[in-house]
Amino acid sequence: MAGVAAVIEDGTVRRSDVGAERETLGRDVLGRRLPPLKERLYPAMPRDFDGGWIATLAITVLAGVLRFWHLSNPVKFVFDETYYAKDAYSLLKFGYARQFIDQPEGAADKAILAGNLDVFKDTPSLTVHPEVGKWMIAAGEQLFGMTPFGWRFMPALFGTLTVLLLIRTVRRMTRSTLIGCIAGLLLAVDGLHFVMSRVALLDIFLAFWLVAAVSCLVADRDWTRRRHAETLDKPVDDGARRTVGRWLLIRPWRIAAGICFGLALGTKWSAVWVLAAFGVMVFAWDFGARRALGVRFAFVKSALVDGVPAFISLVLVAVVTYVATWTGWLLHDNAYDHNWAASNPAHGVMKVVPDDFRSLLAYHKEVLAFHTGDYIKHATHPYASNPAGWPIIARPIGFDAVNDIKPGTPGCNAPTGTNCLQVISALGTPLLWWGGALALIAALVLWIGTRDWRLGIPIVGFVTCWVPWFAFDDRPIFFFYAVTMIPFTVMALALILGKVLGPARAAMSTATPRRLIGTAVVGAFVVLVVLNFAYIWPILTDEVLPHPDWLSRMWFKSWI
Repeated sequence: MAGVAAVIEDGTVRRSDVGAERETLGRDVLGRRLPPLKERLYPAMPRDFDGGWIATLAITVLAGVLRFWHLSNPVKFVFDETYYAKDAYSLLKFGYARQFIDQPEGAADKAILAGNLDVFKDTPSLTVHPEVGKWMIAAGEQLFGMTPFGWRFMPALFGTLTVLLLIRTVRRMTRSTLIGCIAGLLLAVDGLHFVMSRVALLDIFLAFWLVAAVSCLVADRDWTRRRHAETLDKPVDDGARRTVGRWLLIRPWRIAAGICFGLALGTKWSAVWVLAAFGVMVFAWDFGARRALGVRFAFVKSALVDGVPAFISLVLVAVVTYVATWTGWLLHDNAYDHNWAASNPAHGVMKVVPDDFRSLLAYHKEVLAFHTGDYIKHATHPYASNPAGWPIIARPIGFDAVNDIKPGTPGCNAPTGTNCLQVISALGTPLLWWGGALALIAALVLWIGTRDWRLGIPIVGFVTCWVPWFAFDDRPIFFFYAVTMIPFTVMALALILGKVLGPARAAMSTATPRRLIGTAVVGAFVVLVVLNFAYIWPILTDEVLPHPDWLSRMWFKSWI
C-alpha cells in the first residue's frame, strides 16, 4: 500500500502519475484489475430502488404469512412458553416478575387457558435471563390478550422483520437485489427460524437484534466510506494529506448498532461475544479505509480517531442501553433481590455505587451462578445437544408432541392398527443447513484468500454465535440456540451462490454461457430448499400425521 500513498494521500490524486500507478498497483491479490479508489471505497448502489423494495416486501410478506398462519395452534403453552409468557404478563401487570401458582402441576397454565389470569403470588421471581425479550412478548399480550396468539405475536413479527433486515443488509453488501432476495427467501423457509418465530421464547428476539446491529454496522461502513470517497474530489493542502484523513467522530449508524447490541444483551447475555468480535472488525474496516487513503501510520491514527469513538458508540452505548432495560426492576422495590444492598453494607470503592445498582450486580451474580453452577451442570435433558453437531442438525429438539392418536380421531386418517401423532420439531431445513455448512467453509477460504470484507461478516457472526457454547457443553444446551447462527449461515450461502451465479455482465454467450449455468445451479438449489421446507412443514406446525409419515421425515435416529 505504500505505492498507493505516493499517488493518493488523504484524498488527493496526482494526475500525472495515475496511469502508471494504477497499472502496477491497481490489482487485487488474484491479479485482477481494480476499479478506481473512489469506486472501491463506495461502489454505486443498485438503481432498482422501487423494484428492490417491491421484491423485498414481497418476500417479507411471504415470510409473514408463513409465520402467522394458524399462529394460535396449538392452544397450549409450548415448551418454555410456560415460563416466558407468564413472566412477560407479570412484567406487564406488576412491573416485575412474580412467582405463579404451581400446585397442582400445571395449574397456572390450565387457569390461563380457561381465562383466569389470577395465577400470580405476591412473592417475586428470580428470572435467569434479562428482561428485553419478555417485555417484547408482553407487548403482544397487551395488544391481543394473554392468549396463545397474544404471546406469540411479537416472535412472529420480529421473525418476519429479520427476513426483511437480512435482504437489505445482503443487498447493501453485494450491491445486488437478487442476491439479497435469495438470502431473504432462504431464511423465510428455514425450519428452525420458522418454528422459533412461532413460539414465545427469547432466542428469536436475540437473532433479530444481532442482525439489526450488524445491519447498522454495514450501513455505517457505507456511510463512512462515502464521506471518505467525497474527499477525493476536494483539494487539500499538503499538510492535511499527511494527517489522519477525514474526522468522523459522530456516526449515527454506529450509535444505532450500539443500541441494538444493548437490546441483544438485554435479551440474552450470549450477545456479548458478537459485540466483541464485530468491535474488532469495524476497527479493521476503519483502519483499512484510512490506509487506502494514504494516511501515514494509519493503524495508530485510526486507533485514536476511529477506535476510541467506536468504543463509545458500541460498547458504552450498549452498556447504557443494557442497564436501561432494567428500569422496571430498578423502579420496583418488591422485585427479586432489589433490597439486597440494605442488608449487605458496601465496602471500599463499592461505597460510591448506589444501593439499587449494587443490588442489581448481586442479582447478576446469582443469575450467573445459576447458568454455571453445580445445579445445572448435574442436570440432564433428553434433547440436550452438543454444539459440535449444530451446523449439521445432529440433534434437533421437540417442542411439543401428542402421541397415540387413534384412527378415526378428527385429522387422523391412518389405517387401522396405525396411530397418528402431532409434533412441533425445531428442525432446520436440512438441505439449507447442509448447504450452508459447505458455504461457510468456502466463505472462510475465500475470505482468507481474497480478503473480501463481505465474507468476513457471516464468518464472524456464525463463529461468535456458535463457538462460545463449547465452553458450556458440560450443562444441557439445545439446538434451538442455533437460531442466531442461521441468518449468518444464510448470508454466507447467498454470497457463495452469488459467486456461482456470476456477474450480470457474464450474461449468455454462445461460447461461454456463464450466467445461464450459474442461474440454473442457483435456481435448482433454491427450489430444492423450498421443497424440502414444504416436506417437513407438518412436523413444524403440529399437523396430525400417521406414524409412518412422521418417521419418513425423521431421517436419522438422533432426530427422534
